This record gives sequence, C-alpha cells and structure tokens, in this order.
Amino acid sequence: MGRQRCRLHFLKETIHIVEMIQLDDIKRMLQVQGYFTDDTVAMSVFLSMQLEKPLLVEGPAGVGKTEIAKVLAKAMDTKLIRLQCYEGLDATHALYEWNYQRQLLHLKMTEHNEQSLEEKERTIFNEAFLLKRPLLQAITQEKKPVLLIDEIDRSDEEFESFLLEVLSDWQITIPEIGTIHASKIPQVILTSNRTRELSEALQRRCLYLYIDYPDFEKEWTIVKHKTPGIDSKLAGQITRFMQELRTVKMEKKPGLSETLDWAKALASLHIDHLDRVVIEQTLGVVIKDWKDTREVQLSLGELMEKTGIIPRVDKL
Repeated sequence: MGRQRCRLHFLKETIHIVEMIQLDDIKRMLQVQGYFTDDTVAMSVFLSMQLEKPLLVEGPAGVGKTEIAKVLAKAMDTKLIRLQCYEGLDATHALYEWNYQRQLLHLKMTEHNEQSLEEKERTIFNEAFLLKRPLLQAITQEKKPVLLIDEIDRSDEEFESFLLEVLSDWQITIPEIGTIHASKIPQVILTSNRTRELSEALQRRCLYLYIDYPDFEKEWTIVKHKTPGIDSKLAGQITRFMQELRTVKMEKKPGLSETLDWAKALASLHIDHLDRVVIEQTLGVVIKDWKDTREVQLSLGELMEKTGIIPRVDKL
C-alpha cells in the first residue's frame, strides 16, 4: 500500500514537472518574439493550445491583446489570419464571396462554346472563382494557423451568434460547392475592449483572459527591450510618468502602445531626460483626446512631482 502511494506521488510530481516545462516553453516562446508576459498569460495560451479552444482576451486598449496572436503566429511559424470586426460586419465579408467580375469575364470568353447552361454554372461556381475571406481561409490551411478575431465587441450581436456556430462546428457550407470541413482547427484568439457585453454563449465557448495595464517593472522591461539605445534614466522616467498618468481621470487612458510610441519618439529626438517643456510638446503622442489633454495639462505639475521629475530651470 505504501509503495502504491509513493508511486502515485512520484507520478503526480513527474506530471507537474512536465507541465511546468511546457508552461516555461510557452513563456519563453513568447519572450523570444519580444512579448514579455507572466504566468497567467502563459497558462491561458498553453491551455488554449492543449484544449483547442478559443481564447477570449479582454482589457483596456493598448495593453497587448492583439500582440498575443501576432507573436504566437511567429512562434508557431504559421500564418496569422486576421478578421477585424466592426459594426455591420456580416457573414459574407467573414466567410467568402464569389469573384463576379472573373465569372462574367469567363462567361464572355466562352460564350460561343457548345456547353449547356448547367455545365457553364458548374465551371464558374468552383474554388477557382471563390474569394476566401478570413474564416474560410482559416479552415482551409494545410498547417494550423492562428486566427485573430479582433475587437469582437464592435460587431453586432447577430454576427456574434453566427461566429459561435462556426467556432462550434468548424465547417462552412457553400451551396454551390458543399460543406467544407476544417483540415486543421485554427488557434483562435478573440480580443475585446469591452465596449459592450458579449453573449454568455460565446464566453462559455472560450477560455478567458483579462490583461490589465502593466506594473512598473514589466512596463520598464518592455520599454528597454522595444526601444534599443534608449537612455536608462529616460526609460525609467517615462515608465513612472505613464504609471502616474493612468491615475488621472480620463476618457481614454494611454496603454502600453502609447508608452512605446512616446519612448521611440523621445529617443529619436536624442532626449535623455523628461522636463515640463518636453512633456508639453510631445503630449500628443500619448493623449488622443482634447479633454484628456486639458485635464493632464492642469495636473502636469502634480504628475511631475509624483514622478520625481525636476522642472527644468532655464539659464539666465
């Protein structure tokens, strides 16, 4: 009995070690592509790959939701197929369309052929005249692709219901051709900025991950890595300022993408430290709303004090 318990304990420990190695591999795989993440993100990606379930990633704009799909495709050395959602998006633009111009041209060129109407229809309604949109592209790839369904919250509820059916069956029916089944189930990443609530049915179909604004250490590491040659002092000041800036009441808080844009802009100007003039002149890189700009301008002195930036004293 004791031996069985010891063996069971050994097997559990072995499985745990294997799982940790796999998780570490996922984390390392993302970091190699320049995506610095934590164990929660790595676990979510790992489980999504193992279970072949879509991963729904929510969070504020500019925190790296879309980037997960991009770096994952690079890490897997596979194709990234992107479906950008918007209000009014319908199945036609997501699935397929017939290339009517090419069909008409073909009919014009073969109008004197002795073919029956049925034969001509069979000729022009085949894959050679089919324009594959993202969803059809994703299920007809020979190698497992990464399918990015970006900003799903911007689409209508009707499209969301249609998408749920596709994600459940992984098949698409084209009346003129028949039903096409997925050769490889795509690795699906859905992103949402929470502009509206998604249906419970879609949420249940997916694994869920929420990404918030990064803490100081993570944001500083990303700034240093993504902005080669940037002054260390400047990188620290930018990161501290952005951390404090997000505490200001704004309509559109700047995300990590704005931090990187600002860092690259200041580095290109060969600036090695922040001061009030530099911040005021480059604030448009970070803030994209005039009300927010006004609010930050009024709070700039307090922000600089909290950040530890010493105002520049002009020479007499």
